[in-house]
Amino acid sequence: MVSESVWVGLRGRRYLGSSAPWRGVAYLLGGVVLGVFVLVGGLVAAVLGAALAVVLVGLPLLALLTFAGIPVAALERRRLRLVEPEPPALSPHRTPEVPGISAWFKLRVKEQATWRELAYTALLALVLWPLDLLVLAGTVGAPAVLMAAPAQLALDGGEIRAAKLWLVGDYPHAFAIAFLGLALLAPLLYPLGAYAAARATLARLLLAPREAELTTRLEEVTRSRARLVDAFEAERRRIERDLHDGAQQRLVALTMTLGLARLDAAPGSELAARLTKAHDEAGNVLTELRELIRGIHPQVLADYGLAAAIEDAADRSPIPVDTDLDGLPRLPESVEAAGYFTTREALTNIARHSAAPRARISARHHQGTLRIDVRDEGRGGADPARGSGLTGLADRIAVLDGTLTVTSPPGGPTVLSVEIPCRAQTP
Repeated sequence: MVSESVWVGLRGRRYLGSSAPWRGVAYLLGGVVLGVFVLVGGLVAAVLGAALAVVLVGLPLLALLTFAGIPVAALERRRLRLVEPEPPALSPHRTPEVPGISAWFKLRVKEQATWRELAYTALLALVLWPLDLLVLAGTVGAPAVLMAAPAQLALDGGEIRAAKLWLVGDYPHAFAIAFLGLALLAPLLYPLGAYAAARATLARLLLAPREAELTTRLEEVTRSRARLVDAFEAERRRIERDLHDGAQQRLVALTMTLGLARLDAAPGSELAARLTKAHDEAGNVLTELRELIRGIHPQVLADYGLAAAIEDAADRSPIPVDTDLDGLPRLPESVEAAGYFTTREALTNIARHSAAPRARISARHHQGTLRIDVRDEGRGGADPARGSGLTGLADRIAVLDGTLTVTSPPGGPTVLSVEIPCRAQTP
């Protein structure tokens, strides 16, 4: 079915003055060129394959013809933009789970889209391009021949038969024929546009992904994002371990060494003062490193779970925080990480922007869903889209099929709610 927007464009008064008719001409002309190339190339490949099949060399060539529709369909999906205002048609093909040509071929053979594209390619080579050529000849070619009558008369120097219909021997009649061709061109561009739109709709119908294929691709994207989140969390834990077991331990040893050297130095000497300053600086660096490690992936989250990590974040908050976390079980690592970092970001925003005297955090796991609510009685008016840091966390939660909502009317209260479906981990 031709899209409604195309019919509206054809009925519009500005159709002839726009680029739409000529984009339709370019679309059909491209279809003719592509169709001829596919027909000739397919016949040559089929003949060579059949001739060489005796020595088994042609069998792979014949097998490759099965996938000839894939590149043709990819080009046709791009050409749709010449006619249709809709977004470009997506590829209906999935990405193989494992790399390699063999996996690619096995997946493509099983996909319905491969055979739809092959059928479209055969239709293009045998039916569509001749129709395109016929429409172009009738709507653009015939008026063009009439408009070329004066030029043809000038080249021949004698009488000509314009469009094989009228015998013309002078320029007044030749220009009259040319004006007739120009007058015919304008109304004929409307059926040309209608045919080009219908032709593009047929291509989209056969080559665009079906609803089931879009659902499959969406599931693949969701799984891919989930794998990226898991890999990201694993990398965070690795960095945290490296800093905890490496740099932090070295800083602890350095601080102890400086402390012992400070005790051995003569009191009041310049050396003692420098050692004291170095000892204090090492202690400050150690404190900052511990805060950095806790921000990357707190050890308490890995060792004791989400409830203990939220309690730790509440204790370190610059404003008082009440917590209600009783009975919260251990949950999958990705869920605990998303819940913790969302809660910590919410506490950071409360301390910076809300002017709230207190905050409250409650978390429950009920009927297979984790729900976390962070509430404050501040000034309200919070907008997550204004760079609060919650947008990226909302994307991470969405990967887990969860939702993040913020309710913050002017004057407060502000409530951030997180819901993530998950199962409790067995001890």
